[in-house]
Amino acid sequence: MDEARLRELGAEVMRLARRRAAAYPGSVLEDSAFRLLLVLVEEGPRSLRDLADELQLEQSTISRQVGTAVGHGLVERYGESPRLVRATAAGREAYLHDGRLRGEVWSRAIDELGEERGARLIAALHELNDALDRAHAAVRAADSSGAGSA
Repeated sequence: MDEARLRELGAEVMRLARRRAAAYPGSVLEDSAFRLLLVLVEEGPRSLRDLADELQLEQSTISRQVGTAVGHGLVERYGESPRLVRATAAGREAYLHDGRLRGEVWSRAIDELGEERGARLIAALHELNDALDRAHAAVRAADSSGAGSA
């Protein structure tokens, strides 16, 4: 990809990333709690390490976010290891509430594109995410084998 296209892609990805933290009127969760609950509600209980990997955050950041969410009654630690967490009923309800608010905004945007273009965009984003997963895995593998060191 040439540099101009790469810059254009970067600018659009940054625009999307800024929307991730957008305030949704009527929401009850901070963005970090919503993202944490998205994983726990949609995919099930996780260890802190798994959450850090899935959310691409430092483990210390995840520990702080989980601690805050526990304090608000949104998640709970369970099992033999205090590092396992799951959503509480209150966390699930808050996530579903805020998810509906976010979904309304995103639905309006996709509806504006039309059904066919919206479906193509969703499919293309899925393909992009899969390609990014493979590219990240390849970079990690090269780095762990020493190829990435000077």
